[in-house]
This record gives sequence, C-alpha cells and structure tokens, in this order.
Amino acid sequence: MAEIRVAVAGVGNSASALVQGVHYYKDAKETDFVPGLVHVNLGGYHVRDIRFVAAFDVNKSKIGKDLSEAIFAEPNCCPRFVDSLPNLGVEVLPAPILDGVGPHMKEAFRVYSEEETKPVDVVEVLKRTKADILVNYMPVGSYEATRFYAKAAIEAGCAFVNCIPEFIASDREWASKFEKAGLPVAGDDVKSQIGATILHREIARLFVDRGVKIDETYQLNIGGDTDFQNMTLEERLKSKRISKTEAVTSLVPYDVPVKIGPSDYIPFLGNKKICYIYVKGRNFGDQPVRLWVTLEVFDSPNSAGVVIDVIRATKIALDRGIAGPLISVSAYAFKHPPIQVEDPVARKWFEEFIEGKRER
Repeated sequence: MAEIRVAVAGVGNSASALVQGVHYYKDAKETDFVPGLVHVNLGGYHVRDIRFVAAFDVNKSKIGKDLSEAIFAEPNCCPRFVDSLPNLGVEVLPAPILDGVGPHMKEAFRVYSEEETKPVDVVEVLKRTKADILVNYMPVGSYEATRFYAKAAIEAGCAFVNCIPEFIASDREWASKFEKAGLPVAGDDVKSQIGATILHREIARLFVDRGVKIDETYQLNIGGDTDFQNMTLEERLKSKRISKTEAVTSLVPYDVPVKIGPSDYIPFLGNKKICYIYVKGRNFGDQPVRLWVTLEVFDSPNSAGVVIDVIRATKIALDRGIAGPLISVSAYAFKHPPIQVEDPVARKWFEEFIEGKRER
C-alpha cells in the first residue's frame, strides 16, 4: 500500500509513544498479536506504512532537532521502549505560540523567545510535505490552538485527527467545515487502550446491565508529567471534564451524581498515571454495593496504538473520498465522538468501516 504521510502538532509524550510505536512494530507479522492494535494490517495498511513528514512544537529544546531525537528531549518522560531510532529526516519546526501554553507552563515547556525565533507557516509546511493527516497533540485547554490547526488542515487539504478534549469532530460547525472541504475528521479526545475512561465505562455498563442502581460515582486521576502539570489550572479543564464525564454518564439511563477528572500533579510519578474509581449503588432489596478500583499505567504508550489505528482508518477514509466526521472510527477511539455508543458496538462499527460495510 501507499505510505501514510503524517504531521504532528505537539511533540510531547504522546507523540513520543506514537513515533516509537511505529518503529517498534514496523516488522510485525500480520499474524502476530500486537497489544493495542486492532490489526497489524488494517484495511491494507501496515504499521510501517505510517511516515512522519512534519512536526511542530514551541519547546526550544526540540525545535531544530530531528523528530527521532526531539521526542526524548525534556520535559518528555515517556518510557523509552525502542533501543534506537533512525533519523527520520523530519526537523521539528517552531509552532505559533497560542493558548497551548498556559501561563503556568512557559518555563516547563521551555517556550522559545518570539524575538529570536519566528513561527513557521503551518499551512505552507503541510502543503510542501504533502501531509495526508495532521494529528493534534496540543495540551489540554488549547481552544485556540486546536482550531488553528483544524483550520490549517482544511486549508492544506489534510485530514485531521483530534486527540485532545477540544470539540472539533463532535462540533456540528467544524464537522460541516471538513465535510464541505472534502476531508475526513476523527475525534475528539482519544481513549487509551486500557485507561480510566474505558474502565469506568465498562464498570458503569456492568452495573446498569445487571440492574444495580448507581447512586454516585467518582474517578480521580493523578500523574507526574507536563500533561498533569498543565491541568493544575482549573480553567483549562472545562472541556476535559465534559469529555470524560459524558463518556461515562452516556451509558447510564438516569441522572447520577458524578465527579470525574484529573485531581493532582505529583512530579515523581513521571509518565505514570494512577486512577481511582469508586461506584456506590443498590442491588436487590436496596442493599448497598460499593466498588473501588485502582489502575496504574504509563499514560502515553496507553493511547499510541489507538492513534496508530485511527491514522490508518483515516487514510482509508481519504482513499474512499469520505468527508466529514468519521462516526465509526470516532465512536471506537474517542471519548467525545459525534455519536456515543457502547464500546462493543463501537468496535463492531469500526471493523465494519474498515471492511467497507459502513460508509463512515
């Protein structure tokens, strides 16, 4: 199959896991079981068909470096699971400094000086590198930056994969813009392979399916990377809380008191994320049921396989000339898709889309 030309906006921990993952599984056999991938060969595309062609960031420690080197530059702390990476021939370019950089994150992100460095023309770079897909890895709370990159993708003729909790694919206006441009869009807010949201959804669905009335529930998350440091500013969390909360409450057919979201930043945890889920309910005879679950994962690799599948599915949409929101792909891979369904249904939709049985 043809290569899939991918540009990345934001060279943080998630991008590090994605780039490493493509190299790690480049020689996987189609019969291999690869943790985190739906299929090694997805609709004719192998993992190794993904080629990175452009990368944008504001960190002066990353700008000017090859992407293979920049993904390991501080403050990135994603586990290194490849022994070595070849030079990718992709120089990390200075991105515009928009609201992706919160006021409390300028030092941590090592933001370049606008007096010394000028941002590139993102649209021009996307066109010049002939990018098929732009993957948005901006920090949580990047309202303006996400819309800047979505607009750039449209102007450059790229599909858009929105991995963060800003609403593009699930927003009617933006979905319409991509449809009119003849381009696919997938999002919003990527689900991890086995993360807090997917686990909480399964627990909630189990309670509902077994007839247990949920009285209250919470999900608290702690971590030690810049993602969690960024989220210490509550004003950046509005869409994040909406995305994570609706992902769970959409499966419960009645109102329930709920609190979901990041709760603290603990630097020594690094890229490790710890989640605490609590559900209180009532079963037969109104007898109390309480469940506590703790989940510990390395956060960035946990979503990289999902994004690899989304990239390949989005390229399939490009090949088929499908424009607008990818309903099946988004329902399977994202917390806040245009249409929310139970995960087994979403997986079935995803497979049917790949097989050509569902249009989108």
